[in-house]
Amino acid sequence: MVDIAYLEFLENILTENRKERFLNVLKNRTRHFTVAVEDVFQMHNTSAVMRSCEVFGIQELNVIEQRFGKRIDKEIAMGAQKWVNLQYHSSANTCIDVLKEKGYQIIATSPHNDSCLLEDFDISKKTAFVFGVEAEGVSEYTKEHADGFLKIPMVGFTESLNISVAAVIILQEVTTKMRNSSISWQLSDDEKNSLYYEWVKKTIKNVHKIEEHYHQKLE
Repeated sequence: MVDIAYLEFLENILTENRKERFLNVLKNRTRHFTVAVEDVFQMHNTSAVMRSCEVFGIQELNVIEQRFGKRIDKEIAMGAQKWVNLQYHSSANTCIDVLKEKGYQIIATSPHNDSCLLEDFDISKKTAFVFGVEAEGVSEYTKEHADGFLKIPMVGFTESLNISVAAVIILQEVTTKMRNSSISWQLSDDEKNSLYYEWVKKTIKNVHKIEEHYHQKLE
């Protein structure tokens, strides 16, 4: 819940440029698409995917971690961890259940012959794109419970791309189409206000001490 009075107090600490930047970025944030990465071994790959989510306005990244632990390389993420909501899931079935409850169709990225080509993908539905572990791809459970499959056209001898590269290509394509469409893809006003409040607090140094001092003055 947003404490309006406290938010207004904190806004006095920020520059006008910073506040304007937050508002402009929020205009392009979306939950129409989300991303899930499944048991990615190389921590820099998950971090790079998070960075791509932030760049293309994807507000939430889901991380399925059953084998390799929860690791984000902050140097690779380049601060994206401050602006993207990271959701951890202990298993693929838990993650898929949660995403489907939120209204997402599950699209597994796979080079299989029956996969939809990226250029033909229908962006009108809320979609969670699932990327699998290096070399192995998405799990059998994810394949069995996916609503569809998506592949990037490739004409060389190599049949797959690094997960972080694949994420960049897919997210750039689908978010560009999304923003040029008439579908309702932006965050609600309540979501924007909540994120704005969260971002303001994250960007101010020693905000916890400031908050403590602020509430002491009110007592």
